[in-house]
Amino acid sequence: MRIVINLLLLAAVVLFGYLTYSSIRTPIDFKAELDKRESVIIRKLMKIRTAQELYRDVTNGSYAKDWGQLKDTLTTGKLRFINIVGDPDDPNFDPTQLVRDTTYKNAIDTVKALGLNLDSLKYVPYSEGKTFDMDADTMTFKSTLVNVIEVKTPYKNFMGPYADIKYSKYDQRYSPDNVIKFGDMTKPTTAGSWDR
Repeated sequence: MRIVINLLLLAAVVLFGYLTYSSIRTPIDFKAELDKRESVIIRKLMKIRTAQELYRDVTNGSYAKDWGQLKDTLTTGKLRFINIVGDPDDPNFDPTQLVRDTTYKNAIDTVKALGLNLDSLKYVPYSEGKTFDMDADTMTFKSTLVNVIEVKTPYKNFMGPYADIKYSKYDQRYSPDNVIKFGDMTKPTTAGSWDR
């Protein structure tokens, strides 16, 4: 009888030990996975922002509204470079001597030099093929017509097994429905939500 009680006590100790370990391990695993996946998504959004800035240079100010438009324009478009010869700050400056030399370069060369893959840029990492939501338009901001952009994805698209509201008890800012993004459709900015 005594052996049975000792075995039951040992089993209870092992069970409580495992439950204690898993209650500590789960938040650690969640935080590690959140940090890892968030950093990958942020790097991808920064590449998309770079591609949109190139697109803006090619189109003289607008942003791409969809992935096909972004890819086509950056594949076939040209970037304009203006080289100014002459120094307006020079006291002996003669405005008639100012020379502007404009050259054009294929945008795809810059895209390749930056290591941007236009075919995979739209896909959210860890999401099994989901794409980032992208919107671009113009709006009036402080009496001026400006171009705006927003590229985003909710956490539930890339958090896999951690895309559950129950994990918010380990991080009060976390919700699977929160979005990670850059830009804003209500104001002219390309800042990322991670910059705040």
